[in-house]
Amino acid sequence: MTTTTFDYARALNSNHASPNALDIDGKPAHALMEENYSIIPFRPAGGAWSNIRDLLNYVAIELAAGVKPDGQRYISQESLFARRAPQVTIGKNVTYGMGLTVDQTYHVPVVSHSGSLFGFKSEMMWLPDQGVGAVMLTNSDAGSILLDNFQRKLLEVLFDGRPEADADLASQTKAFFEGISAERKLLTAPADPVDGRKLAPHYISAALGDITVLRRGESTIFDFGEFKSEVASRHNPDGTVSFITIVPGFKGLEFVMKNGEKPTLVTRDAQHEYVFTAQ
Repeated sequence: MTTTTFDYARALNSNHASPNALDIDGKPAHALMEENYSIIPFRPAGGAWSNIRDLLNYVAIELAAGVKPDGQRYISQESLFARRAPQVTIGKNVTYGMGLTVDQTYHVPVVSHSGSLFGFKSEMMWLPDQGVGAVMLTNSDAGSILLDNFQRKLLEVLFDGRPEADADLASQTKAFFEGISAERKLLTAPADPVDGRKLAPHYISAALGDITVLRRGESTIFDFGEFKSEVASRHNPDGTVSFITIVPGFKGLEFVMKNGEKPTLVTRDAQHEYVFTAQ
């Protein structure tokens, strides 16, 4: 793997793919690159820049149980296989080991590892018992739909399986774009100027840092320091107003405005609530 690197400067100064995502209207656009630097503190969980050739070499040595094409052993078979041993159950027939997923949904073990950053989605997989492997790299957030169906398609081709992958891909793509269209109808972009004027110029969260509110013409911009995004506004059924990031690649982060004694912006993930207080 001669060109794979964790060095962002090296990767971006060479021939590389740029990240892409869909904009607020579902049209292709260049995605926010700055947010991809957020993976750096989580290494070695991710952040490697690679290519099809290098990753196929990686898959090949997995299929050869640690032996290089010249016959020399690169890693012991025991150590190689230990990474696939079940550590966490993540589905009825799917387990996670050390960085590798093993899926036996169709009674054929498929070992895989995926990658997901803003504007980039990837997948590599191999079937140890059949000696078959594949790699897919996409520079699009929407590429995740293709990757989700690729494993099923591969198994259909190899084992003359019932053809379901193509229909699943078409159905999921249709639902994906319908979802974007439905959400777009609820948003005002640029953000409603009446709502925008109620924002404080600066907010701070002890957990997540600062937000500076900027205005460029008719647009309202949230500046998070490392990156910026224009926001749309939405009136919610409970009477509150939300501001939602719409920059391609980081679309959909919602902040609910609450104008009490101390104005705040509140954002949530699946388990936490973060409050930004006006300064």
